[in-house]
Amino acid sequence: MHLRLCLTCGHVGCCDSSPNRHASAHAHAADRPLAASAEPGEDWAWCFLDQTLIGRRE
Repeated sequence: MHLRLCLTCGHVGCCDSSPNRHASAHAHAADRPLAASAEPGEDWAWCFLDQTLIGRRE
């Protein structure tokens, strides 16, 4: 399980590989589509609306 941070309000929820998919549920229920990884060393975000990865550096 990994944590995701809502870039609109700061809500922290678990990723889609967790049973309840709290980050996705929050994004869809609150109409807040942008979330970033809250994991140390990860520097990417995800748009739930477009299903697009944003800003990942290799």
